[in-house]
Amino acid sequence: MVLAAGPVPGIGSHQMLVFLLQVSVLLAVALALGRVASRFGLPAVVGELAAGVLLGPSVFGHVLPAASGWLLPRETDQTQLLAAVAQLGVLLLVGITGAHVDLDLLRSRSGAIGFVSLGSVLLPLGLGFGLGFLLPRSLMGHSADRPVFALFIGVAVAVSALPVIAKTLLDMGLLHRDIGQLIVGSAAISDVVGWLLLSIVSATVTRGLGTSVVLESLACLLLVLAFTVLAARPLARTALGLAGRPGAPEAGVPVIVVLIMLSAAGTHALGMEPVLGAFLCGIVVGSLGTPGRRSLDSMRVFVMSTLAPLFLANAGLQADLSTLRHRTVLLAGAGTLAVAVVAKFAGGYWGARLGRLDRQEALAIGVGLNARGVVEIIVASVGLHLGVLTTTSYTIVVLVAVVTSVITPPLLRRTTHRMATTEAETARQRQFTGASD
Repeated sequence: MVLAAGPVPGIGSHQMLVFLLQVSVLLAVALALGRVASRFGLPAVVGELAAGVLLGPSVFGHVLPAASGWLLPRETDQTQLLAAVAQLGVLLLVGITGAHVDLDLLRSRSGAIGFVSLGSVLLPLGLGFGLGFLLPRSLMGHSADRPVFALFIGVAVAVSALPVIAKTLLDMGLLHRDIGQLIVGSAAISDVVGWLLLSIVSATVTRGLGTSVVLESLACLLLVLAFTVLAARPLARTALGLAGRPGAPEAGVPVIVVLIMLSAAGTHALGMEPVLGAFLCGIVVGSLGTPGRRSLDSMRVFVMSTLAPLFLANAGLQADLSTLRHRTVLLAGAGTLAVAVVAKFAGGYWGARLGRLDRQEALAIGVGLNARGVVEIIVASVGLHLGVLTTTSYTIVVLVAVVTSVITPPLLRRTTHRMATTEAETARQRQFTGASD
C-alpha cells in the first residue's frame, strides 16, 4: 500500500507579513544608524549593533510593549525565520573574511600570532573562571553547579568575535593591512579554541565532565583541520573549475555559497560551531587565487550591505538591558565587563610583546581582539538553553558582547592611525579587491 504524504504546511499569512516587516524595519534602522555612526567617525558596525538594542526589549519593547510584541513576538516559529536569515548572513560574512586572510603573512608571523592567541585566551579564561566563583548564586541556572557555571563564564570572557572583528576591519579599511591580518589570524585561532571549549562545557552539562568528552572534541577538531589541509583545496578547485566553464560564468557565486554551507554543516555535525567550517572554507577558496576571489567579490556587496547589517541588528535584539536597574545585577555586569576588557587586552598585548611586535602593534591587537559580538551571544544562548545561565546572567553576557563591540572601533582607530601603509599592504588591497586583474 502506498501512503500519500500530505502537503507540507506553508508559512501562515500573518507569519509571513510579520517576517517581511521585521526584515524591513531591522535593515532600515541598521542602515540608518550605521550611516549616523559613520558621520561620527565610527564604523557602521557600531550603529548596526545599536539598531538591535534599540528595537529590542531594552528600548522599543519597554516604551511600546504592544507594538514590540506584535512586530517582534517571542514565538519560536516566528523568531526562527529571522534567525535563519541572520545565520546565513554570518556564515557568508565569515567565509568572505576567511578568503581575505593572507596565509603567507600569517606563516611568516606565526610565532607572534601563536603568542597573541595563547595570551588572549588563557588570561581571560583564568580570570573569568575565578569571576564565576564570585558572582551571586542567583545568576546560576538550574542545571549548573558552581564549577560548571564558572567554566562557562570563563569561556564567555575568553572568546572574541571573528564576524564582528572582520566587519569592523572591513569598515575601517584595515583588513588588508598587516595589523588587520594579525588581528584576524589571532582572532581565528582564539575562536577555534573558544568553540572547542564551548563544546566541552556543553558536553559537560549534558554528559558530565570526563576525559572522553575532551578527547572526542579534540579528535573532531583535528579531523576538520586534516580534511581542510588534505582534501578541501582540490575539491574546491574542481568545483570552481566546473563552474567557470564557458556558458556558465555566473555559476561561481552559488558554487561558493554551496561550499561554505556544506563546510558549516560539516563542523556543525561534528558538534562544533558552523562558523568554524565557513571560515576554513573561505581560507581555502581565497587560496585558489583569482577565480575564487572574483566570485567572492561578486557576492561581497550584497553580504556586506544587506545580510551583515541584518545579522548584527538581530544579535542586538537579544539584549534586555532593563534588568540592569537592579543594583546587584548592575555591579555583576560592571565587574564582568571590566574583567572581560582588561583580561583580553592584557592577554593580547603581552602576547604580542612576547611575539616581538612593537608597542603600537601590541596596543592595536589588544584593542582589536576585544570585540565579542555574536560569538559571545552564541555562547550566552547556549548557556541559557542548557540551563547554565538565567535570563539575567544571559543579559550580562550579551551586555559585554555589545559594549566591547561598540568600544573597539574608536579605540582601534586611535591605535592604528599613525601606522604607515607599506607597498605590500597596497598590493594586498589590490589583490583583495580585484583591482590588479
